[in-house]
Amino acid sequence: MADGNTPASPPPASPLQRHRYAIKSSVHNTAASRRREQAIAIGKERREALIRAKRVCRTPLSGSDDAGIEEDDMVVDKEKEGLEARTAQAVEELKSALSSQGKGAQKKKTEVLRALRRLLSQSEVPPIEAAIKAGAVPLLVQYLSFGSSDEQLLEAAWCLTNIAAGEPEETKSLLPALPLLVAHLGEKSSTLVAEQCAWAIGNVAGEGADLRSTLLAQGALWPLARLMLSSKGSAARTAAWALSNLIKGPDPKAVNELIGIEGVLNAIVQNLEKADEELATEVAWVVVYLSALSEKAISLIVRSHVPQLLIRRLLASENLQLLIPVLRGLGNVVAGDGYMVDSILIVGNNITDQALSSLIKCLRSDNRVLRKEASWVLSNIAAGSFEHKKLIFTSEATPVLIHLLNNAQYDIRKEAAYTLGNLCVVPAGSSEPPNIIVEHLVSIINSGALPGFINLLRSADIESARLGLQFLELAMRGYPDGQGPNLVEREDGIEAMERFQFHENDVMRNMANGLVDKYFGEDYGVE
Repeated sequence: MADGNTPASPPPASPLQRHRYAIKSSVHNTAASRRREQAIAIGKERREALIRAKRVCRTPLSGSDDAGIEEDDMVVDKEKEGLEARTAQAVEELKSALSSQGKGAQKKKTEVLRALRRLLSQSEVPPIEAAIKAGAVPLLVQYLSFGSSDEQLLEAAWCLTNIAAGEPEETKSLLPALPLLVAHLGEKSSTLVAEQCAWAIGNVAGEGADLRSTLLAQGALWPLARLMLSSKGSAARTAAWALSNLIKGPDPKAVNELIGIEGVLNAIVQNLEKADEELATEVAWVVVYLSALSEKAISLIVRSHVPQLLIRRLLASENLQLLIPVLRGLGNVVAGDGYMVDSILIVGNNITDQALSSLIKCLRSDNRVLRKEASWVLSNIAAGSFEHKKLIFTSEATPVLIHLLNNAQYDIRKEAAYTLGNLCVVPAGSSEPPNIIVEHLVSIINSGALPGFINLLRSADIESARLGLQFLELAMRGYPDGQGPNLVEREDGIEAMERFQFHENDVMRNMANGLVDKYFGEDYGVE
């Protein structure tokens, strides 16, 4: 057993090796698998809680000629029937205006498009179904045809944007419009038209994998990436949001294609550097999916200025919507292998101190998501070199993590446990138990962490229970003067382990029974 005074450095890790060793080196998953699972979970959270995957456009885009929503224009018809009737009538007028010729025809077309758009924009429950049933989508496709004025294109795309924000079947009704929406992202379109089409495409992409595949096949990725380079902040923001919806699936093909587009990484850097927090938020989500799904993307991101910009955002901002993707992106980047942590967070550098102080700030936040994400990022850093472990161990993070382990919600306790466990070990051989950093182990146990790990052992979640059991093994093997078993017994750890005596999980059953036999067998307590 190592004495912990001169622990060996972790062995070189393959690009797919899970970086935040699960305390016991023989029990681990790959970093790539962990990040992909996170990416899928992120997509669901983002849609249901944090940032809606689909968005209704209610006010004009910045720079358009529309005067905006005037009070007299607001839809005040509370009756569903009345609203649906007005929508059906607007669609009929849309159809009639298509055949208009001569003086005033273009103005008429713009007016009827605007009337339908207002109905779809200003009601709390937009009459999307009524518009679709009345035949709005094929008419709007005609208004999107090349040669239409920018005003018409903008209004038609706006109508389609809000239809796409509806229920799944309503979103799917836009399939005939997708080729034209993608085409109007091109360089020949005005920025306003391209931005509105990007919004519509983002709504469609937010609906599901099948529609994302259709959009990718129709070539939406490249023009959206180009639009993210726009000097117009809202256009870059909308493009980044649409891109994150387009690439968020578990298949890394789109991510690898995106990171290979010339200028994309520079656009990410430039937009993260800008003061606009809304723009930085959307770009940070792009970083999240890039780093979750592609080893190639991670490699390029690490060699860029992106990690440092994420850390600076983490330090400077109090905006929850921004901090969540920043934490996720940073956690993904340092979850790759030891090189990632060592090259980004050099111990002694100012940026590393900033990262740690920012993570501690998030650990102390009242927001549950921030505490969980910060704990996860720290667990990956704590799986790095001995210098990184010592940096965290000697900081204010350790007592906060112990408090979270004992008092926080379940998912936060598990992430805190990973971090604390990683602070106590350095990996040995692939089939060997990890070497123990005795100083860290003793301090963490003496500070009250052992009951928290034993409570995890009682969890119905096997991963959490395994964490608890692995830490008990460390405590009994590594606590000086053979006092580990006594400490575990004092906290009812024997009873917690014995619940796995006949457990269906072979690994947990064998490990628990082996530890009880080894440390509490017939000779236990005999002088």
